[in-house]
Amino acid sequence: MFNFCIDSKEYSKVHFIGIGGISMSGLAEILLSEGYSVSGSDAKDSPIIEKLRDMGAKIYINHNEDNVNDADLIIYTDAISKDNEELTKAFSIGVPVIDRATFLGALMKNYKNSIAVSGTHGKTTTTSMLSTILNRSTLNPTILLGGQLDEINGNVRLGSKDFILTEACEYKGNILKYFPTMAIILNIDADHLDFFKNMDHILDTFVQYGENLSSHSRLLINADDGNAKKVIEKTKAKVITFGKNGDWDYTAENINFSPEGYPSYTLRIKGEGLYTIHLNVMGEHNVYNSLASIAAAHIYGVPIEDIQNNISLYSGVHRRLELKGYFNDIKIIDDYAHHPTEIKASLNAIKKSTQGNIYCVFQPHTFTRTKLLLNNFAESFTDANKVIITDIYAAREKDNGLIHSKDLVDAIIDKGSDAIYLGSFNEVENYLLDNIKENDIIVTMGAGNVYMVGDSIISQNKEKEAV
Repeated sequence: MFNFCIDSKEYSKVHFIGIGGISMSGLAEILLSEGYSVSGSDAKDSPIIEKLRDMGAKIYINHNEDNVNDADLIIYTDAISKDNEELTKAFSIGVPVIDRATFLGALMKNYKNSIAVSGTHGKTTTTSMLSTILNRSTLNPTILLGGQLDEINGNVRLGSKDFILTEACEYKGNILKYFPTMAIILNIDADHLDFFKNMDHILDTFVQYGENLSSHSRLLINADDGNAKKVIEKTKAKVITFGKNGDWDYTAENINFSPEGYPSYTLRIKGEGLYTIHLNVMGEHNVYNSLASIAAAHIYGVPIEDIQNNISLYSGVHRRLELKGYFNDIKIIDDYAHHPTEIKASLNAIKKSTQGNIYCVFQPHTFTRTKLLLNNFAESFTDANKVIITDIYAAREKDNGLIHSKDLVDAIIDKGSDAIYLGSFNEVENYLLDNIKENDIIVTMGAGNVYMVGDSIISQNKEKEAV
């Protein structure tokens, strides 16, 4: 098992293959703050890489086997292919080579308290909510976030060795490499089917994650999730439950929505204390995210009055139901949703906040997910008045010709929703500008670069106003 003592400097020169990734860059920033010599490579430059460069990291744009020559430890991201020349060279030069998740798991052990937020949906939002609460507390946590949060001016907060808060993704079974003192499980759903064989494989992974937790740790879990019981039955950890459909440790009751679609509810703690919670983000799914955040902060001693106040200040993380701007009076929202469950939840949240038509521009993410969840995708757009499907964002995959965005359009139409295929962003933009009317909403959805459609329309509006 790989061990990493951050104070020993056993590995003084660390190289990251794929350093520009949101998680990799956060790990690099922590090491830079601790006095390590950090280098890294990536396919292209970015603001994240520029920040690391300003902090003292040596950055290589494009991969070359010579980049790894001076390293004592080499860390690579899951997004890197096995035939990457740096990775191939790294395995041949006789220094430790580990994946990102293994390193994160080892790093977490350097902190007295470690909170890992897992689940198929809501990890970044929940971690961001909890970050907002803890950042304004006396706990001084170190935070690794899978998105950009204004509250901490980015994706990383450098704090003390008492607390680390991080996301914990299940992809490739990575959660099995983490042993936090508090494991949060938000939900368990079918995803990442390019790795997992089926839903049973996914559930077994979460069950094993629960089994790996020690008796001194805590498992904070959504008891409303149908798969939670199997995890609870197998873990040795102290179990704390949250939800809205039972007598749980932290329960949301009397849920209401403002005209903007923001939930408020009565929080009941262990059947006794009653507290009013107001959220400043849309969607009923955020009730669950907030319950997990509130429970974690409360367990670690943050006063409930501070929690109530601070969670109401959370207004979202970038690319999660983010209001990007306006075209005339038409709202343009961007959302990272790329799974049917997420799409349905986000569109339902938007529906509660508008009287106009919702134009949803969806960019499918990976061929595997699109093909295997095609029927689920087809049923997830019912709250949109018009669905525009762009080309599939390949990400880590290659097009094998077995699925096309037109297949998804056909499936959506078969389910009774109005959908069209427009391959290029320019076509999408022109279609929207020709059809949108007052009070309508444009929402771009997907984990790729579909947000560029909204950015371009907003830019046009600013240019028009400047004339």
